[in-house]
Amino acid sequence: MTRTKTLATSLFSLTAAALLALGSGGGATAAPSMGNGTDASTVSSNSASDGNTADYWTPERMKNAVSGDVLASKALSRARAAVGLSDVPISPEQVFPELGHTLAIEGQQASSTPAPSPALDRKANAGESPVSHIGKVFFTLGGVNYVCSGNSVTSANQSTVSTAGHCLNEGPGAFASNFTFVPAYLNGAAPYGKWTAKALYTTSQWSSSGAMQYDTGFAVMNTLNGQKLSDVVGASGVQFNAARGLAYKSFGYPAAPPFNGESLKSCSGTAANDPYNPQYNTQGIPCNMTGGSSGGPWFIGTSASGYQNSVNSYGYGSNSTKMYGPYWGTVIQGTYQTASTAP
Repeated sequence: MTRTKTLATSLFSLTAAALLALGSGGGATAAPSMGNGTDASTVSSNSASDGNTADYWTPERMKNAVSGDVLASKALSRARAAVGLSDVPISPEQVFPELGHTLAIEGQQASSTPAPSPALDRKANAGESPVSHIGKVFFTLGGVNYVCSGNSVTSANQSTVSTAGHCLNEGPGAFASNFTFVPAYLNGAAPYGKWTAKALYTTSQWSSSGAMQYDTGFAVMNTLNGQKLSDVVGASGVQFNAARGLAYKSFGYPAAPPFNGESLKSCSGTAANDPYNPQYNTQGIPCNMTGGSSGGPWFIGTSASGYQNSVNSYGYGSNSTKMYGPYWGTVIQGTYQTASTAP
């Protein structure tokens, strides 16, 4: 997630009333329209197949990878330099556009049924046993090795992983290389293997301007030992255009202090709109997970068996008590549909 020594290091330099709007046209703007997200023109993608990628991620490289939230901070800095700050008032209608039609897609079971998720814990963070379809994401950008979190989601290709947009594209900028998903990671172990990416997908709004309200990406994975990802670890159902203010449980592998990124953590609570930057259209839940948890899934309800409906994106400062995630509307739905049906 983007901690704000990441995202929020820059944001804290603003007053609470100052709003930063990210736009692709060189000027400040409110949140882009969410009405045409199923159009493939809103999707940006890149081939990601790299020889020997799984071998590249040695235990030492995985342990020393930098938290991917650093990339969101860089993207925000570039956006600020390009468009400047805006004090233009933003109306509620601009900030929270009319919802599209709610779409829920059922999850997929693994060939062998995974162990059930632990019971809900309402602490700011809770330790979790590994969940088969949730894992760590490793990748390289600009010659630097990074780490985020991700989740296997239901898909026609049975090989799709969700994560944050900043965990696979600089926003704006280049796509990642050496992208690898390690489901159920625990203390360096890869019990289901290391899955390499075939292609990476994100919204064009993220890849072209680093728009925080679209900070979501999807990776299509190669087969491993002749098997597809969801056949081995299962896959979560997904939902788009859901009501706001739902109860969520989020998961991730926070790596920045006081965490070490070696085990799965969770947060839970009822979502509320970001009061500091409402133009991002995001919602936050009580949480103190740090960098490395970026891209971890948000599930509607109280366990990892619910529909995924967002990802860990950013927080405000190293002592933040809130985690914010993008609203999964029709734009992100379109990106998911393109990735999930890719060969």
